[in-house]
Amino acid sequence: MSVLWYLIPLSLLLGAGGLASFFWALRSGQYEDLSGAAERILLDDDDRPI
Repeated sequence: MSVLWYLIPLSLLLGAGGLASFFWALRSGQYEDLSGAAERILLDDDDRPI
């Protein structure tokens, strides 16, 4: 039962870290262009002959 005194704060700390990293990703613009990377893989920009 005394293990809960360690696990509950640890889980709250990990949850807060995950939430902070999510907000950092939002602020830094990671989710601005959602379809760009998906469409970029379909385009063939190389003009090299085979």
